[in-house]
Amino acid sequence: MSSPPGSPGDVLTLISAGSATTRSDLARVTGLARSTISQRVDALIERGLVEESDSGESTGGRPPRQLRLHTDEHSVAGVDLGATHCRVALMDLTGAVLAESEEPLHIAEGPEAVLPQVDRLVDQLLAEVGRPRAGLRSLGIGVPGPVEFATGRPNNPPIMPGWNDYPIPDYFRGPTVLVDNDVNVMALGEHRNAFAGTGHLLFVKVGTGIGCGIVTEGALHRGASGSAGDIGHIRVSGHEEAGCRCGNSACLEAVAGGAALARRLTELGFPAESGADVVRLVQSGNTQALRLVREAGRLIGEVLAGLVNFFNPEVIVIGGALSRVHEHLLAGIRETVYRRSLPLATHHLTIVPSRTGVNAAALGAGILAIEHYLSPENINRIINA
Repeated sequence: MSSPPGSPGDVLTLISAGSATTRSDLARVTGLARSTISQRVDALIERGLVEESDSGESTGGRPPRQLRLHTDEHSVAGVDLGATHCRVALMDLTGAVLAESEEPLHIAEGPEAVLPQVDRLVDQLLAEVGRPRAGLRSLGIGVPGPVEFATGRPNNPPIMPGWNDYPIPDYFRGPTVLVDNDVNVMALGEHRNAFAGTGHLLFVKVGTGIGCGIVTEGALHRGASGSAGDIGHIRVSGHEEAGCRCGNSACLEAVAGGAALARRLTELGFPAESGADVVRLVQSGNTQALRLVREAGRLIGEVLAGLVNFFNPEVIVIGGALSRVHEHLLAGIRETVYRRSLPLATHHLTIVPSRTGVNAAALGAGILAIEHYLSPENINRIINA
């Protein structure tokens, strides 16, 4: 349900975006009476969401008082849960990172073992910067598996035994908790931090598996039930012998994912257990690893060529473990995409490595939390509570 025009939430959106930084600006932009604007601003100040200072420049007469987000008493946390790591970024409401930390963990140990570790890391970072737990307004979490976003429950995640249908938000005390697939929060983090002016973006994570986050008109597209972008299980021709963990065969990730490449290198006499081992072999100059990564890029490019024709993105960003050897991976991707896609669809298309790198998921999860907390609907609930 959308908020009424000129609501306190709309006013805060204008202030936080820098579109209106004085009461006069707000009256001009919204068309509301000055008395109404004063009511809205006073309510936001009373709730500790906005502060007003005398730093404005005078154009004759008394200088206008400047409005801005009040960030000192509010914080959010972005959590990147991987198969073997937990990365947490503590942020203020502007998206500035206050503190961050990473620890090893094994997500396969289940939620009862993992979530207490997440909670402890969040508390540790809050203590580090001297902020109270009561000021933690929202918590965003990215997990390496499918998620029903509306409930925050993982849905049959292949590498997360014990997590299926687990109510992750219910574990945490205090803040609103939002849980999403890791590639979705990566796409959000990349878009907001590196491509904010881009309307249509695909973020492709190439790690153990392969997934895609979709940004359309600046917003994440999750689909009807949250499974949009699961390109790792699109069939690629000519690889019918490659069985996939989903039960089918010839899936893209079963042929071109980090685990598949590691397995093929091991068969060739170069022991590798993960995508990180593949990267290590490429960086050491192993010609078989180089060949397989470039071939994987071509196969990923085949799938992306269809997406380019269908979705017509402006930017495709390649992230994940294998993006650390992006010069070889991207060469294969670009070769196929530009050859197989329609000229009109690729006329302004760029295919680039991630600019946020290993921080993409934690930053994106934090941004997910911020955008929820500052949404007009949520602010109006706070004001009317």
